[in-house]
Amino acid sequence: MTTSTVVSADPRADGHHPWRMVAALAITSTVGYGTLYYAYAVLLRPMATSLDTSTTAVTGALTTSVLAGALMAIPVGRWLDRHGGRVLMTAGSITATALLVAWSQVQTVGQLYAVMTGIGIVSAMVLYEPAFAVIVSCFSPDRRPTALLAVTIVAGFASTIFMPLTGHLVAHLGWRAALLTLAAIHGLVTVPLLSLTIPPPTASTPTAHPDRSQRRAAASRATHDPRFWILTAALVAHGAATSIIAVHLVGYLTSRGHPATFAATTTGLLGVLSVTGRLVLTAARRRFAVTTIVATVFAIQAAAILALPFAGDSRIGAVITVTGFGIGFGIAHLAVPALLTGRYGTTAYATIAGRLAAPVTIARATAPLGAAAILHTGGGYLLVLAAVALCCVLAAAGMLARAGTATPPT
Repeated sequence: MTTSTVVSADPRADGHHPWRMVAALAITSTVGYGTLYYAYAVLLRPMATSLDTSTTAVTGALTTSVLAGALMAIPVGRWLDRHGGRVLMTAGSITATALLVAWSQVQTVGQLYAVMTGIGIVSAMVLYEPAFAVIVSCFSPDRRPTALLAVTIVAGFASTIFMPLTGHLVAHLGWRAALLTLAAIHGLVTVPLLSLTIPPPTASTPTAHPDRSQRRAAASRATHDPRFWILTAALVAHGAATSIIAVHLVGYLTSRGHPATFAATTTGLLGVLSVTGRLVLTAARRRFAVTTIVATVFAIQAAAILALPFAGDSRIGAVITVTGFGIGFGIAHLAVPALLTGRYGTTAYATIAGRLAAPVTIARATAPLGAAAILHTGGGYLLVLAAVALCCVLAAAGMLARAGTATPPT
């Protein structure tokens, strides 16, 4: 196994305080996800009306944004391993603020797609993946889970905070002024926090930043390891399942006769429950292997989705089944750093994580479109739910298979 030395979580002489950095990353991730991603759902219809186009065309811009972020994951990972996160994340936040301003001024669908492509690129520079890479490089293994959990717990409430806030701003100011307000929030909060709290590469010990040949060797070992590709396949399947539910659950519940407000509120539970799942993972990993915990949660999600057609007619049944699925909604984000560092060390963590994130993000972006195609061709929601359940089963099986695959020679 590849290993490297990381600094402890104590303040150092250079003034860097790791736990202060964690608090900053928690806040900036929350603001980043809230303004660059979750606000889009609230702005969707006002933008479509203003630009005189369909909601489908406007939705496509978000898909384009996510795909652009997926393509950036690999080069961003390489940069983080070589240069650390301070310059990249600060520059990304400055650019993201400028793009939010540009977004507020778009006049055509083409301009919207161009701006959203840029936002997808900078999102790969400022959200979870780079934040996790910074934490992995700055914390010892015993303190790392707590630091990662703190960031994901806080950021798990991004939708809870920013979707109502955006709705309020749109109602009182209009969507363009709402975006200018969000841009001001983003710039004033994220830029100073990232520039002041993330340490420069020289603030870490020399062995925490190995030379290029060591990084290449570590990344090569990962990509030649069957377990890496099994993990990737499992997370691709799970990412597809969670994104389909996130996009289509409201439609399914309303098709079963539930009011739109109940359907939206129940779907909103997914964000809160993702925090619960992360807490469960952190507590349970003291007694069980991470792969066992994650596989079990994925299996529970499959059972919950299979039960939804039978229990979903009642409000209680719908809430119970959505709760069962929601427990695993955000668990993969927290599991990935543990799985990758546990097997490949931290020498090339960001590079390896970027290679994993790219296909998973593509799956999350495109799977809802596939589900929509099934619905439009008459397949119906039962077929969509069956596909989601199958993805969860495959993800659980992949986790167990990964745990049982032999370790490659090092």
